[in-house]
Amino acid sequence: MTTKIAIFGVGLIGGSLALCFKGKPGITVVGHAHRPESLTRMEERDVVDVATLSMEEAVQDADFIFLCVPVGKLEAYLQKLTGLPLKPGCIVTDVGSTKAAVAACAAALASPGVYFIGGHPMAGSERSGVEAASTLLFENAYYVLTPPQDVPEAAYLRLAELLTYTRAQIVRVDPIMHDQIVGAISHLPHIIAVALVNQVRGYNEDNELYRMLAAGGFRDITRIASSDPIIWRDILLSNQEVLLGLLKDWNREIAGFIQLLEERDGEGIEQAFQTANQFRGELPERRKGAITSSFDLYIDVPDHPGIIGQIATELGLRHINLSNMQIIESREDVPGVMRLSFRQETEMERGKTHLQSLGYTVYV
Repeated sequence: MTTKIAIFGVGLIGGSLALCFKGKPGITVVGHAHRPESLTRMEERDVVDVATLSMEEAVQDADFIFLCVPVGKLEAYLQKLTGLPLKPGCIVTDVGSTKAAVAACAAALASPGVYFIGGHPMAGSERSGVEAASTLLFENAYYVLTPPQDVPEAAYLRLAELLTYTRAQIVRVDPIMHDQIVGAISHLPHIIAVALVNQVRGYNEDNELYRMLAAGGFRDITRIASSDPIIWRDILLSNQEVLLGLLKDWNREIAGFIQLLEERDGEGIEQAFQTANQFRGELPERRKGAITSSFDLYIDVPDHPGIIGQIATELGLRHINLSNMQIIESREDVPGVMRLSFRQETEMERGKTHLQSLGYTVYV
């Protein structure tokens, strides 16, 4: 018996899911696009078995439907699905980074014999679009599923079993709890990064030294401020209530630091750093999370013409793929370094080993 999987929104996430499923025994993957040019890109990348502009064709006899569209469009797609003849037992899921709102919408639009199970693969890339799709995107990542209480256990297990093709670790979480946790570890940090960059941008209007000296560490710790504005507008509005509470908690944390500084409480400042240091050291490494990892190496190098070409040539001869290279003019803790960025951790490790063998001092 053939299992049909319909994917709406075949970009980075949808395309990567398609590649994970495509070619597996008894599975047919259908990709839906709403524009002819998107259909062409999907076909050129060869990520699906069938590509179509018709929603009806995509969902006909589908056993699984993946909604890989932006958070702000999920409710509209769920409404469209209610008007289509879905197969009894069909499982509908999404990949959005907020879960409570879409779960509530799906419950209100529920069709008999059709089950909605929210999903959130905690993996991403600095690149976007179907051209960036990869079977390795979800490997070693957490894939959160948020089934409502009225969904049969058998339906949940069917979806969880299908997702084993992604080689991600499946985690079962309540939708509201998911939004609280992801709000704290992903949504709030994005807000803080944007606010911090805009604060420094304001100072830079009067003194351009801010921009010049912000190279290196400041750029690194605020990397997520470069995220897509439209996508993050929808995510933050979808998780509004949770974020308002988190921001109030953040204001209390900042107020605590203001008090420590006003009172010149060196011991309190030291304790705050020690507590954070200890908890951060307990965080899991080598696993993908809610914020996309950056695989960077730093190398002590003389800042002179030709150095970028020399190192790029060495890595190219070993077929080690780079995504970016940069000579950093000012870095407070490691002066005079080159930053090498990689899309995959394995490429970073190979680059580190090779460059060390050439005598370079390499920092991760």
